[in-house]
Amino acid sequence: MKGKKAIVIGAGFAGMSAAAVLAKKGWEVDLVEKHASPGGRCRQFEAEGFRFDMGPSWYWMPDVFEKFYARFGHTAQDFYKLERLDPSYQVIFRDEPVQIPANYAELLQLFEGWEPGSSHKLNEFLSSAQYKYEVGMSEFVYKPSFSPLEFLDLRVAKSAIGLNMLSSIQKEIHQKFTHQHIRQLLEFPVLFLGAKPADTPALYSLMNYADMKLGTWYPQGGMHEIAKAFAQIAEEQGVNFHYNQQVEDFVFEENRISGVVTNETTFSDYDTVISGADYHHTEQLLPEEFRNYSARYWESRKMAPSSLLFYIGLSEKIPNLLHHNLFFDAEFEQHAVEIYDDAKWPSNPLFYACVPSKTDQSVAPQGCENLFLLMPIAPGLAESEEEHDRYLNIMLNRVEKQTGVSIADKIIYKRAFGVQNFIEDYNSFKGNAYGLANTLRQTAFLKPKMKNRKVKNLYYCGQLTVPGPGVPPSIISGQIIADYLTKST
Repeated sequence: MKGKKAIVIGAGFAGMSAAAVLAKKGWEVDLVEKHASPGGRCRQFEAEGFRFDMGPSWYWMPDVFEKFYARFGHTAQDFYKLERLDPSYQVIFRDEPVQIPANYAELLQLFEGWEPGSSHKLNEFLSSAQYKYEVGMSEFVYKPSFSPLEFLDLRVAKSAIGLNMLSSIQKEIHQKFTHQHIRQLLEFPVLFLGAKPADTPALYSLMNYADMKLGTWYPQGGMHEIAKAFAQIAEEQGVNFHYNQQVEDFVFEENRISGVVTNETTFSDYDTVISGADYHHTEQLLPEEFRNYSARYWESRKMAPSSLLFYIGLSEKIPNLLHHNLFFDAEFEQHAVEIYDDAKWPSNPLFYACVPSKTDQSVAPQGCENLFLLMPIAPGLAESEEEHDRYLNIMLNRVEKQTGVSIADKIIYKRAFGVQNFIEDYNSFKGNAYGLANTLRQTAFLKPKMKNRKVKNLYYCGQLTVPGPGVPPSIISGQIIADYLTKST
């Protein structure tokens, strides 16, 4: 009997996880990737002795990684040394910098110092968040969400009652806590989900559990070590990687894809095509009558932010920064409005500074510092080099205020990465960095579907479909579609 054959587009986490699972179950799998290395947005580059992770920098939800590795008889330690950060990260508020301890007892003391009685409330809040995390991960997240009927199982329906889907996370937090630092600290993780706390379902307090109980980790060598691990696993299963192959077109036989055309060749004779590339971009390669969604549909979507990134090499070590640093020394609400409601370049932005050389000296020359800056911005903004320089100076001035030392005169390497780069490098719709915002109307079966309704053998995975944006959801997304295909064929 002839074995099944699949071609997967994109060697991001979703594409690689789908390819690895299919190959393990006996499928012949080819994976085509636009770039010269695996990882998608989790690529890496070197310059002037520095090694920069280009995208994801937070390692949360370690259980998701371990669950994937376990499918192939591995653990994370087979590929990289994983270290829990303590403190987990630092938040620079207007009045003080605060280090967030990994130790939970110390975290309770920190909350109590801000707001008497809040430690007891935090216990209650995180107990509920743990329930949401455990139920969400076991009953909801791994479903393909083709139909609401998937969620009508009695056990799932009972669980949904406790997930608080119809209220916002902001409302839940503000009902329990009054201190502004606590509110901002608990609201910050949903920024990874790409929506304002007022628009994000309270279900996503599960991210607070991931943050404060499961911890913040770092793989020595950088986040790209994870991408290398996924590629190794896929290759062990027999997946054939084809790098520097950008998909440009499809060949059809009636309503099936018979060939995938790249810049170099045409790949033919596959039972199934899975796109882990940008969903909107993949749809644009299809004839209009074969697309799941119209231009009007995409324009109506609430997108997660884009980002302005800077990769910076410094000639000296700098004090008073940790591995992860959140600059909340400006007005959050104003910046949020300028991302989601009235798209414009921010008047006084919040931003994030990552200094991985605080944990891993291999990412910078001896005595030097590796600095990564990220400023969330509205997707689709027009940009210029002058705009980039202006915001780099704004961020550096605030970093200098925190560190007490001059930063600009220590820069020996810098590279900017903005909206247009997201479009050029990742075919990202409007240059978004985090996919669709996880609002109630864009959650689960309300996300773009993983199956093309008009092309019989085309499927999708990745951050623009189920379950959503971020590294762990992308890992899960690839598994969902691979498991669906192997169970249904």
